[in-house]
Amino acid sequence: MKNGETISKLQSRFIHIVNHLLGLGKKFVDDELNIKILNCLTRTWEPKITTIKESKDLASMSMEALFGKLLAYEHELIQQSHVEEIKKKRKGITLKLVLQRKIAKKALVMTKM
Repeated sequence: MKNGETISKLQSRFIHIVNHLLGLGKKFVDDELNIKILNCLTRTWEPKITTIKESKDLASMSMEALFGKLLAYEHELIQQSHVEEIKKKRKGITLKLVLQRKIAKKALVMTKM
């Protein structure tokens, strides 16, 4: 998997390669293709890879079902990153507000003197 590549792009690239190999007479078993897919994923996918491998249905799972699970996980990762971005923005706004209040209090104290 290339850095920044989506599962959809990986799927289309992988299927394109497999179809060309099938055209050349290469035979594949679903289990073999599924393992190749999981092995090409990056480290951020490690939790999902472990879960899928431990589920013991990898041999009976179709390639489409595997990509479906990976797409769902990718969607979860995207949602989590959006939530984290929102939290960071809120912290920044809160920090600015706190600093402005402190400055305003100091200015008020200085004017009273």
